[in-house]
Amino acid sequence: MGAMGKVVTKSMLAMLTGVALAGCAGLSGSPHYRCEHGIEFTAQFVDDSVLLKGPRDYDLLSRDAGGSSEKQPVYSNARMRAEFGLGASGREALLHYPLLPLVARCVRD
Repeated sequence: MGAMGKVVTKSMLAMLTGVALAGCAGLSGSPHYRCEHGIEFTAQFVDDSVLLKGPRDYDLLSRDAGGSSEKQPVYSNARMRAEFGLGASGREALLHYPLLPLVARCVRD
């Protein structure tokens, strides 16, 4: 995955070891999500990737196969998988952390 992938992976691990993530500063214009297990993040979608930014760290995920339509994109990296555009309103997301294992249900503010 290269040096950047290793940095991002370590960043995600550091973010999760805090257990409860709260008080996301946010990126201007980026959607903000609140999840189970005290996880909060903003999502900045750029081309075929998404930058998830929590209050202490960030994670970069690449577009992945999956999702039932273009409105339900799936992104992943070595540590996690994120599904967006879920639920009747399309405002829900799922974060999968297979190494923990943990699944967090999220909703966009």
